[in-house]
Amino acid sequence: MTILHVDTNHPLLIDQLAAVGHVNHEDYSSSKSDIEAKISNYEGLIIRSRFTIDRQFLDHAKHLKFIGRVGAGLENIDVDYAAQKGIHLISAPEGNRNAVGEHTLGMLLALFNKLAQTDREIRRGLWQREANRGLELSGKTVGIIGYGNMGKAFAKTLKGFDVQVLCYDIKPNVADENATQVSLKEFQKQVDVVSLHTPQTPLTLGMINTKFIRQFAKPFWLINTARGRSVITQDLVSALESGHILGAGLDVLEYEKSSFESLFSEQNMPEPMKYLIQSERVILSPHVAGWTEESHRKLAQTVVDKIKTQFH
Repeated sequence: MTILHVDTNHPLLIDQLAAVGHVNHEDYSSSKSDIEAKISNYEGLIIRSRFTIDRQFLDHAKHLKFIGRVGAGLENIDVDYAAQKGIHLISAPEGNRNAVGEHTLGMLLALFNKLAQTDREIRRGLWQREANRGLELSGKTVGIIGYGNMGKAFAKTLKGFDVQVLCYDIKPNVADENATQVSLKEFQKQVDVVSLHTPQTPLTLGMINTKFIRQFAKPFWLINTARGRSVITQDLVSALESGHILGAGLDVLEYEKSSFESLFSEQNMPEPMKYLIQSERVILSPHVAGWTEESHRKLAQTVVDKIKTQFH
């Protein structure tokens, strides 16, 4: 097959596809419309998040047999329409699940121990021990929303801690030895920590809102290493101000776009984002939970292996 790569990935992806006889073309700079104009020449497409694969694009992809997304989800692809066209979709949640699990734990421990705050203080010459007493994770109840690849990987990292781990998922019977599946009502009654590991779907867009937050019996800590648009940021800020949420670790943000850096010009930054940046109870990272040296390789390898399995 002739395969078009529109995002850069680990070189093993192209090397291994070439080794089994596929022809690889690379185009990392042309516009979406230019790619659309030539996509009919290709049987395969490899993408990360450069642009959306919509109905119009798929209508031009007359000979496309598969789309490989080198990432965990498929939300930038019209999945239903691709299925109608008989296009096989490949993603690689197995490739970065360990990275996400470890990053989630790191954010939680950093929040509990005020690591970002104390680091900044010491760099300014402040040595404030009493003001920076931390919390221990042991004895807490950690709740995971979405118990698939990422949720299970996070639960696995918690095995060394004396914690109760609960999970909530719309699918039944997803629990394993690392987490107990409960109803949403029971989840909201018990947890001290909420960690999101859901894909972006109509059900999860804006899921963490004021109504949802106020259904919890106790104030809780929120970690989001999943999708930014699952959290309504203004409602998160209101909950931080009211004490319904004690602190937040956010690897993803509602405002993310391809031109995310434009947020940092004063005239464009939303007020809730300004609050997050200034809050000592919030820790932020730039959508890198699944972005490790190891996952860079594993994501590419997972996609290659799935292509080989499906088309050989």
